[in-house]
Amino acid sequence: MSSALTIDPGSVVWSLPEAGRAAALAERPLLVLMHGRGSHEHDLFTLAPALPDETVVASLRAPLPLGDAFTWFPPGPSGDPSLAAADAAAIAVLEWLDTLPAAAGIGLLGFSQGGVMAIHLMRHAPERFAAYVNLAGFSVAGELPSDARLESLRPPVFWGRDPADPVLPAAAVERTAEWLPPRSSLTARLYPGIGHSISRDEIDDVNGFLLSSGLIRR
Repeated sequence: MSSALTIDPGSVVWSLPEAGRAAALAERPLLVLMHGRGSHEHDLFTLAPALPDETVVASLRAPLPLGDAFTWFPPGPSGDPSLAAADAAAIAVLEWLDTLPAAAGIGLLGFSQGGVMAIHLMRHAPERFAAYVNLAGFSVAGELPSDARLESLRPPVFWGRDPADPVLPAAAVERTAEWLPPRSSLTARLYPGIGHSISRDEIDDVNGFLLSSGLIRR
């Protein structure tokens, strides 16, 4: 399957220079960062110094322009994307990953729309990734053929959010709260008062999750 969308490899921000990156990926896991709607690849990359040193970090730019910024998909009237739009964005990420040297494991970390992407990529290729971090995101409505496999695979997922997040659609949060537990080994954390953002306590919890998920071996 091919997507009409593409990830621009020249826009990816890496924690390591290209020279020696392939050798590093052979020994260290890749952690892919995906920003939210109306942002860019440099946004979440500011988290890289606070993430585990054992990872190689790559921060992606979403494929659709939105003014001076970017988006992964256009939201529908309720804030939810269409299944087809989310599919196209997920396939674009998978096709970009196909161009990389093999890594010693791959984890996904996304915020808002990027969190939606992390869960949607899990639905497309659940065996391909070792850990999924969904910060202030949700699952997309609809069914995919691989969804049934998730009930037996139960991949490790971290879902962090403010229970009063003013941006997340309430119906999407309710759907995700029902959808994730039977289809993942879920670590769910609430961070009251942070709004639609990421806190230091949350990143500390994410680091603990990444270590316990098996993505990182010490």
